[in-house]
Amino acid sequence: MPVHNLPYDRRLNSRAKHLRHEMTPQERKLWFGFLRDYPIKIYNQRVIEFFIVDFYCAEAKLVIELDGSQHYTEQGQLYDHERSCIIEQYGIEVLRFSNREVNRQFEAVCAQIDRTIQQRLNTAE
Repeated sequence: MPVHNLPYDRRLNSRAKHLRHEMTPQERKLWFGFLRDYPIKIYNQRVIEFFIVDFYCAEAKLVIELDGSQHYTEQGQLYDHERSCIIEQYGIEVLRFSNREVNRQFEAVCAQIDRTIQQRLNTAE
């Protein structure tokens, strides 16, 4: 399912564009250090439904989210769960990493993303 076939709130497009220019240090590290040049197209700060996801691989139906400290509060976890459930209804897997993992285990994070993309592509055949 190409990225443009997913429902999205057009009002969030300008916010997503702003976020692409104001990435967190961990988003920047993952984007410029791995995802931007990945052999399969990955979008950053993409609108799906009424959410902006950090990274989205349409071909593998994979969302990659980087979680800062706000995601570990009770309210943050409830919001993330609701958001993931809605996104998963489209057959999209949500893969989450903490900012700490990106900072301290960058190669392992990249390897997990690569494995997940390859598995999802092989399953889709």
